[in-house]
Amino acid sequence: MRRPGKIVCVGRNYVEHARELGNVVPERPLLFLKPPSAVIGDGDAIVLPPDSQRVEHEGEIGVVIGAPVRFARPEEVVAALAGITCVNDVTARDLQKADGQWTRAKGFDTFCPVGPRVVPLADLPPLPELEVACRVNGLERQRGRVADMAFDIPTLVAYISRIMTLEPGDLIATGTPAGVGPLGAGDEVEVEIPGVGVLRNPVEA
Repeated sequence: MRRPGKIVCVGRNYVEHARELGNVVPERPLLFLKPPSAVIGDGDAIVLPPDSQRVEHEGEIGVVIGAPVRFARPEEVVAALAGITCVNDVTARDLQKADGQWTRAKGFDTFCPVGPRVVPLADLPPLPELEVACRVNGLERQRGRVADMAFDIPTLVAYISRIMTLEPGDLIATGTPAGVGPLGAGDEVEVEIPGVGVLRNPVEA
C-alpha cells in the first residue's frame, strides 16, 4: 500500500493489554500519531535503534480509510472504509516509560510495518469477528478479536473524525491485545489477520 498521509493509533484498547502494563482502560479512546516515515512493508526489516534497550512488538488490526470522514456517526463510517490490513505498532518500551509521552518511542523509522495487502470489508467476516495474532520466530505471543476491544472500529473512526478529517489512504491502528514482548536482532515477527494474510518482518540491529 502507499504511504498513508497520517497514522492514527489507539492505546489501551484491549482490557488485558492495559492491565499487563499496569494501566486502566481509558474512558474515551486514547489517541497518538506515528509518522508516515515509520512505515515499512511486508518483508522489510525492523531496525532496532541504539537509543533503546527494549523494543517490543504490538500486532494490530489496521483500518484504511477510503473516503473523507468528518464528524461522522458510527453507523456512517463503515461505508468510508477501504479495508483492513495488518499493522505492527513497534514500540521502544523503555523510552515510552521514560518520556511520559509516546512520540519518540513510537516514531523511529521502520516502527510501523504494514501489509501485506488491504482487503475490503465485503471480503472479510463481520467486523466484530476479525482477529489478529502475533508470532515471534513462529511462537504465538498475542491473539485478540475486535469483539474484545473497549472501543469498536466504527466508534473509533467516528471519534477520530470529530478531531481531524480522515482522508483516503489514512491508517488507523486499532490497539494491541495482551502479550506484547521484546524483539531482538535475528528475530522474525509475524502479524496475521485471517482473510488478510501475514505481515512478516525480520529484525535487525
